[in-house]
Order: sequence, then C-alpha cells, then structure tokens
Amino acid sequence: MKRPRVVPLLLPLASLGAGLAVLAVFFSVLGYDPVLALGAMVRGAFGSWYAFASGTLVRAIPLMLIALGFTVGLRAGVLNIGGEGQFYAGAVAAAWIGLKLGAWPGFAATTAVLAVAVVAGACWVAVPAWLRLRFGVLEVISTLLLNFVAEALVSYMVQGPLQESQHIYPQSDQLPLAARMPVFPGTRLHLGILLALSCSMIAWYVFRRTMTGFELRAVGRGPRAARVTGGLRVQRLGAMALLVSGALAGLAGGTEVSGVSYALYPNLSPGYGFTAIAVALLARQSPMGIVLSAILFGALEAGAGAMQRDAGVPAVAVYVAEAVTIIAVLLADALSSRRRDMVTA
Repeated sequence: MKRPRVVPLLLPLASLGAGLAVLAVFFSVLGYDPVLALGAMVRGAFGSWYAFASGTLVRAIPLMLIALGFTVGLRAGVLNIGGEGQFYAGAVAAAWIGLKLGAWPGFAATTAVLAVAVVAGACWVAVPAWLRLRFGVLEVISTLLLNFVAEALVSYMVQGPLQESQHIYPQSDQLPLAARMPVFPGTRLHLGILLALSCSMIAWYVFRRTMTGFELRAVGRGPRAARVTGGLRVQRLGAMALLVSGALAGLAGGTEVSGVSYALYPNLSPGYGFTAIAVALLARQSPMGIVLSAILFGALEAGAGAMQRDAGVPAVAVYVAEAVTIIAVLLADALSSRRRDMVTA
C-alpha cells in the first residue's frame, strides 16, 4: 500500500507545534504572558506584507541556500558542518569584488559579486574535501574548525584591507549601487529569493530525475555497496557534494552582502550556518520541504525581535522552540526506524 504523501508534511508541522507549545510553557514559568508573547511573534513574522517580506522571507533566503547545501552533502553521506564559515567566505569575496565594480552595469556587477561568492564558498570547503580524499580526515571536524578561521578572517579584513575609508569602524564601505541586488518595491526583499527558490527546484530535479541524484543517494545509503556493486567512486562523489554544498553556502553570503547589509562586518550572520542544519533536518532532506522549513525558521527569527520589543521577552527564547522542534523530529525518526526494524525482524 502506497504511503500517503501528506504524512511527511505532518511530522514537521506537528514538531513545530510541539516546539511552540513548550515555548509557551517556558514563558509561563518565567512569568511572561505567553499569549502576548506568541501574539507579538506572529505579528512580527506575518502581521503584514511588509513584515512577512522584509523580515521572514529575507531571513529565509540564507537559511534556504545553506540548508540545501547541507542536504546535498548529507545525500552523499558527508556532513558539512561548516556552512557558517563558507557563508563568511562568500561574504568576504562578495564585499571585496563588489567595492571594485561601481562603474559596471548593475546586472553585470551583481552577477560578478554572486559568482565570486559561489567560488569562494567552494574554495573554502575544498580544503576539507582534499583532506577527506587524501588522508581520510572526517569532514565534520575540518569543516567545523574552519568556521572559526572564517570568523577570524572577517575580523581581519574589516580592520585591515577592507576597513571603511575613515578607519573608525570595523566594517567595510558600503557597496556601490551597481553591486547591490534589486529589491521588490516597498520592501527589503531582494531578488535572492528567486535564486533560492530556483536552487531548490534544481535540487529537487537532480535528486528525483537524474542519475547523479540516484548515485548520491546510493552512496549516502550504503557507500560500500555502492562501491562494490555499483562501481561508484564514493570518495569522489562525496568530495563533489562537499564542493556544491560550500558553493551554495557561499552564495548565501553573497546574497546577504549584496542584498541586505551592503557591507561586510563581524557577526554578519546570526548563526545562519547552524540554524540551516536544523532547517534541513526539519525538512527531512526534501528540497521543497526546505523552502517551507526555512520560511518557518525565518518567521521565528523575524518574530523574535517583535516579541522582545512588544512583550519584553528576550529574543533568544525562540531557540527553545527551534531545539524542541528538531528533537521532536529526530525522536520521531528514531521511533519510526525502530518500528520498521521490529516489523522486518
């Protein structure tokens, strides 16, 4: 009997509901009004078209791209925990090239900025890919450690080669207009949303309709069987998946600099690289699910500011809902796997 397609969608939504319920209890224990707090969060995320477009969707763009990259790696059995570092690598490259292209036509300048960001993200993860191929170093360790290197690089660049012209603040100059992505009228939403959605559709097509997608899934499910039976080059496919993953994270950094901040500075990312892992887990590796999951997490991030402003609840409280949501998804997957094992035993 074919499993209904609606079931995979119900689990993430139920998990998110559990996270919000725990968050409400958490508010009550701390003495906050949960109705006022959650109401402020909803209004901050969905209260108006401006709030939704300029807050929720803008925050969903980097989450979507980094989560897609993480999913590409996960499909091939590699864990890229360095999305944060690759994001910063793309941001540094985007700021550096964008400041030099003020005389270029707008389309050419933004295209060059994003292309350089993609290359920078891929180059940043090329080191872990090489270490994996040459020495068998676990990419979990190497990609994670490179996050700290990337943050130090940003700090150096904004206090050195890319510091603003007056040398007062630790940030770069503002990008020229030609290097900035166009925005939708009346909002802060930029064209990066179309890039993110396009990447999601391409990933869906590759995973579902191409031989490459089948090979990635085969390597991720059983690398030894894929190598012995299918003759697949497991290590090479894993390295390729890492490069694609880093490229998408670098693109996220480029869109953030070119579409939102228009400058490079420390703490440009509020943890997008790590939150995106939660986005991918909630979506259960589905590219279309990542779109919905990124919007939900973007709504939590956007609503957190309104919750702190209108209800006096610290914005970091939303991490409670995010953590409970992911734990619920992982627990449900573990129980489902155990049930399947008992049935087949």
